[in-house]
Amino acid sequence: MTSFIQLTDTHIVSEGSLAYGRSDTPAALISAVETINARLPLLDPVDCVVLTGDLTDHGSAEEYTRLRQLLSPLKVPLRAIPGNHDLRDAMRAAFADEDWMPSSGPIQWHHDFGPFSMIGLDTLVEGAPYGLVCEDGLLFLERTLSELGDKPIVVATHHPWIRSGMVEMDRNNLRNGQAVLELLQNHSGPAQIISGHLHRAMSALVGGILHQVAPAPCHAVHLDQREDTTNSLVLEPGNVTIYNWRGADGGLVSDTLPIGNHPGPWPFYG
Repeated sequence: MTSFIQLTDTHIVSEGSLAYGRSDTPAALISAVETINARLPLLDPVDCVVLTGDLTDHGSAEEYTRLRQLLSPLKVPLRAIPGNHDLRDAMRAAFADEDWMPSSGPIQWHHDFGPFSMIGLDTLVEGAPYGLVCEDGLLFLERTLSELGDKPIVVATHHPWIRSGMVEMDRNNLRNGQAVLELLQNHSGPAQIISGHLHRAMSALVGGILHQVAPAPCHAVHLDQREDTTNSLVLEPGNVTIYNWRGADGGLVSDTLPIGNHPGPWPFYG
């Protein structure tokens, strides 16, 4: 079997800072990396860790340097796409040693897992909180889907295209998600989307395509679905998400792993 782990919205800040003055995002990432490394011997082979954007909080070179330092203990390879808190040039420089990082243009890539493939798409509009897949990204998606035939596909984006009910987050979702959806609807094999941005675990079946959103290892977005609410963070327990390929009949199965140490395990009986 094959699996990968999704890590999203790490929001790394400079030394001595807290994200939004409250969230110790570097400590959360340290715990997430430790949790992943501790679980690896218990899991099906993990191909890589996929970071789905908002890697840093302000897109500074200092933050990316710190991010790479905090990720360096990971015992599996990683690949990443940007979110609205990232800046392409700084992110490109920070990951210049990785063969999946394009030398220019959108930060997008295709990775073959064997029984399925993943396409990472860049949804960053620098200076804006919402997301768009640019024309080059849509052409890249269309061309890659055509080359892959009926192979099962996972598309990774930072911004989701689902209605969470959180007004401000929905206002800043993937603005041209319909274009991505239509390309996946025309794909002859199974397809689904994984995203971040919402800092919560959510899923929806949109136009016949499963769309899953992963929680963050640090803070969450407060689940308040009132029309007149203020967008807020809450320090709920952090998570990473693991995806396991269970064959053509089983598909891609996801589970959330809470970060940190927890009592157990103990046999139910005996």
